[in-house]
Amino acid sequence: MKQPDLTVTSKSLIEVDGFKFKDLNGNGILDAYEDWRLTSEERAKDLVSQMTTDEKVGMMLINQMNMGKAKKEGDNTQVLDEEFEKADGSPMKRRDKYPSTETMERLKLRHFILRDNMPSEDIAEWVNKVNEVAEATRLGIPALIASNSRNENSDVTIEGDKTEGSFSLYPGTLGIAAAVQGELSAGADYTLVEEFAETVRKEWLAAGIRKGYMYMADIVTDPRWQRSYGTFGENPDLVGEIISRLIPGIQGEKLSEDSIAMTIKHFPGGGPRENGFDPHYLAGKWNVYRTPGSLEDYHLPSFTKAVEKNPSSIMPYYSAPSIEKSHWQAIEGEIVPFEEVGMAFNAYMLQTLLRDKLGFKGYVNSDSGVTDNTAWGMEEASVPVRFAKVVNAGTDIIGATNDVGNLKAAVVKNFIAPQRIDQANVRLLKEMFDLGLFDDKTYVDVEAAKAVRLEQAGREKAYEAHLKSVTLLKNEAGLPVGKDKVYVEAFHKNLEKAEKITQNAREVAKELGISLVDDYKEAETAILFLQPESGDYFNATPGLLELEICEDKTNIAMNGDTYKETTLSNYKRFEKIADEMRAAGKTVVASVNITLPWILGNVEPKVDILIAGYDTFLKAQLEVLIGNYQPKGKLPLTLPKNTAVIAVDEHGVCVSRNDVPGYDKDKYFREGMTYAYEDTSGNVYKFGYGLTK
Repeated sequence: MKQPDLTVTSKSLIEVDGFKFKDLNGNGILDAYEDWRLTSEERAKDLVSQMTTDEKVGMMLINQMNMGKAKKEGDNTQVLDEEFEKADGSPMKRRDKYPSTETMERLKLRHFILRDNMPSEDIAEWVNKVNEVAEATRLGIPALIASNSRNENSDVTIEGDKTEGSFSLYPGTLGIAAAVQGELSAGADYTLVEEFAETVRKEWLAAGIRKGYMYMADIVTDPRWQRSYGTFGENPDLVGEIISRLIPGIQGEKLSEDSIAMTIKHFPGGGPRENGFDPHYLAGKWNVYRTPGSLEDYHLPSFTKAVEKNPSSIMPYYSAPSIEKSHWQAIEGEIVPFEEVGMAFNAYMLQTLLRDKLGFKGYVNSDSGVTDNTAWGMEEASVPVRFAKVVNAGTDIIGATNDVGNLKAAVVKNFIAPQRIDQANVRLLKEMFDLGLFDDKTYVDVEAAKAVRLEQAGREKAYEAHLKSVTLLKNEAGLPVGKDKVYVEAFHKNLEKAEKITQNAREVAKELGISLVDDYKEAETAILFLQPESGDYFNATPGLLELEICEDKTNIAMNGDTYKETTLSNYKRFEKIADEMRAAGKTVVASVNITLPWILGNVEPKVDILIAGYDTFLKAQLEVLIGNYQPKGKLPLTLPKNTAVIAVDEHGVCVSRNDVPGYDKDKYFREGMTYAYEDTSGNVYKFGYGLTK
């Protein structure tokens, strides 16, 4: 048995049987939870037996914690953020935020979500300071730092391959899926996914972030769902295979001190939206299963594959299953008893389906704010009753809240059995013990974190994935394009951002030896980067999300009012450039950034060459266009033909099934109607499509 290398900052080490242990509760004797020779289960149960109600309640909440050095105003030289911030009702500030030390000492929280983007060594320094505070408390329970995924590019105004950022940046998850499909179609395997997973694990471990809210096993079935960009697309088999490799690659075959604990989301799948409306808002409250068997056939298979790999936790979605708007569903022949409450409150979904049928052994982590403004089905209940409902249903930790008072009230009023509180705490603490946080992984090496940040191997693999993700949709003019007299411009909903992307694209083009002109009228080739956006993730869209690439289109809001929707503020300029250049016999190339399944009828007919990126580096796209790399990517989802195939009638029913992937929607259309976009060359933009020349 090997002695761990133990470090303490405020407590002492004690020696028993020739081994050293941390005396975390300061009593001078070796308690079972301090004994690294015991199983994590034994240690967790012993610790729970010593915890007060306040400590147990604090353990069951996870909230955002900021880094002092990440502040934009005030003193940003301090490692910890010790400022109080009053709640303002916004999604990220639903409740008062207390100083970091007070949050750990008085509120007893030990799980924290990090959203700040800082160099790895600064994150490591912050993690250490957080754990110094935690160690000094009564029982010395360490902190566990969680984060949403960090290794996918999300902003092409900054080329991640040219920076020394903390984390290697792959294309967006849709781009990873596009690249993987290209590899598979060429006879390769899932090596790209495995390399991605190893990069994530290594970089996160060095920084001290030990829990990942990732990845999404959800299947895109409603094209207007704004969270499509975080998925691996619409095919359950592909998504399941990717997820089943990410879990062992990032977390390991079993949880250990070298793991990043993964939280797979959003059970049982967030794809079957009602016309795309997101459950962050009332309009998106429901999961709608219109099609017989859709839950079992399309939405559960990827989660089944995930559970087989033993993820540390699962995150249920906000939404509730609708009885009135759905067709009855069955799992293995047994009818699903839809209870119209959010999935985190839903005992059938979490206990019967997730644990009993699928065999899940980890803990359940709710999404953010389920006891506040997204308590669907529990809106009329008091907050303590909401806490009781969510915990009794099988949720072990509640996301993005520090509301210890209302959870404690539910416990004190006997709304929740003490055994259930203990069960949740054992599950949560077992993860901490498995990760080594109580022993030799409490603190991280700041210099080692910096060294990992400066390594190039991960960035090289990531850039290769960018190249592989580029999807050639149309090639009438023939690749490669000429490098002389090239005009480059970007188009975006935000004109200032469009200008930044344009500048970046021009700089990269020059690096690749492309000769640029400043006026498209002087060009032989125009390369036009389209970065459409629709709606706003943190603000409910007045009506249906717009998928046409357009400028100032008049739409109708849910209350009947008209409003203007724009996906590209400078679309008319794109149209002018494309039309004039083609009329003059010049070549027009367009790249469309696929974060949603855009309708391309306003773009494709106007260009000679069309490619798709997925938050793919501009440099990688240009390398494909000039012939430095052969296109390989394949569409991870089907692009709709036009607005008619996603039209919604006066009763709110969409002509195409919201719960069926694009590649299968034709099965449920009237005869003669098809869903996928067909271009002027006869190519059909369906899942898996992509040219190689």
